[in-house]
Amino acid sequence: MSVGEEVETRPRRRRSRAVRFALIVSAILLLLFGVPWWTLLASGNDWPTPVLVTGTIVAAGALLLFPFLMFSGHGGRHRDGPAKIADTTLGIVWVLFVWSLIGQVLTAVLWAAGVAGPARYRIATVVVTVVAVVLLLWGYAEAMRVPRVRRVEVTLDRLGRGLDGLRLVLITDTHYGPIDRVRWSQGVTAAINKLDPDVVAHTGDIADGEVAQRREQAAPLGDVRASLARVYVTGNHEYFSGAQRWVEHMASLGWEALHNRHLVVSRGGDSLVIAGVDDRTAAGSGVPGHHADHEAALEGADPALPILLLAHQPVQIAGAVAHGVDLQISGHTHGGQIWPFHYLVRLDQPALQGLSRHSPRTQLYTSRGTGFWGPPFRVFAPSEITLLTLRAA
Repeated sequence: MSVGEEVETRPRRRRSRAVRFALIVSAILLLLFGVPWWTLLASGNDWPTPVLVTGTIVAAGALLLFPFLMFSGHGGRHRDGPAKIADTTLGIVWVLFVWSLIGQVLTAVLWAAGVAGPARYRIATVVVTVVAVVLLLWGYAEAMRVPRVRRVEVTLDRLGRGLDGLRLVLITDTHYGPIDRVRWSQGVTAAINKLDPDVVAHTGDIADGEVAQRREQAAPLGDVRASLARVYVTGNHEYFSGAQRWVEHMASLGWEALHNRHLVVSRGGDSLVIAGVDDRTAAGSGVPGHHADHEAALEGADPALPILLLAHQPVQIAGAVAHGVDLQISGHTHGGQIWPFHYLVRLDQPALQGLSRHSPRTQLYTSRGTGFWGPPFRVFAPSEITLLTLRAA
C-alpha cells in the first residue's frame, strides 16, 4: 500500500467506526424508549386513539431530544440545565425499560391464567407504572440523602499492633454535578467528622465539571478532619473535567493528592504506607504526566511495611496484587446504582461492592459510592460513607 492510499484509508476507517457507533447507540435508544412505549401503550391495551397518539408523541419527542440534551449537558461545556433533564430522563427510562420487560412476562402469565385481552395488558401496564413510580420516588430519596455509615473491620496480617484499630473513612464518587448539593456535601463532611477518623480517603470522581463550576459544592471537603492524613486519587471522571486542576484544588483544600506517590503514617511505633495511583483511564486522557504507575507510587517505600493503596477502579487490583499491596480501596461501581445495572458492571469489574480477597496478601474493599452519577436515583444500591477499622492479625 502506498503512503497516499494509507492516508486515504484512515478517514474511511474513522468514518466507518463513527457510523458503527451511531448505529449501536441508536439501537440502544430505540430499545430503551421503545420497549416501555410498546408495553404501556401499544401492545394490546386498546387505549382510545387520543391516548395512544399523545403517548406516542411524548415518547418520540423524548427519544429525539435525549441525545442532544445529553451531549449538550455532558459535553465540553457541562451545561447544567440540559444535563439535569437528560440525566433524569435516562433514570426514568431505564426503570421503565426494566419493568416493562418484566411486564411482558406478567402478560404471558396472565394469558396462561386465562385472562383475556385487553385486560391482561392493562393489568400489566398498571403494575409496571405503579412499581416504576414507587421505585423512582424511593430511588430519588436514596440518592439525595446523606449516606448511612457502613462499618467494616479489615484484618491485615502485616499491620503492627500500634496501628490496631486505625479508623479509615472512605468516601468516593461524590460526583458534584448539575444538581446543586452544597448542603448534602456539608452533611457528608459532618458525618465524617463525627466518626473521629485517623485517615480519610477519597478515591476519585469528585465532580462532573471543572473546578470553577463545582468549587462551592466541593468546598466542605476542606473542613474534613483526620488525625493522621486526608488523601485523594483521581477517578475516570476527573479526566473529563480537568484532572490536574482537581489535583491542585484538592491540595489547596489540605488533602494529599496521591498522584502516583505515597506517604507514611505512624502511631504507637508502627507505620503504614498509604499509596495512590491515577485512574486506569489516565494514560489515554492526554493529560501530561497522568497514568497509573504502581512502581512510582511505591518507590522508596519500606517493603516490610503494610501497604494501603487508593485506586479508583476495582479492576486495578491486578496491579495491587503484583506489587504486594495489603489492602486496596476503590469506588467506581456505585454498586450498580439502579438495579439491575449491576450485572453490566460485573462484566467490567472484579467486584461490585464490599470486601473481597484477591491473593493471600491482598484484599480489596469496593465502596458503593457516596454520591451518584447522572440519574438522581439509587435503586437497590444504597450510597455509603465507609468506616474501615483496620485490625492487626
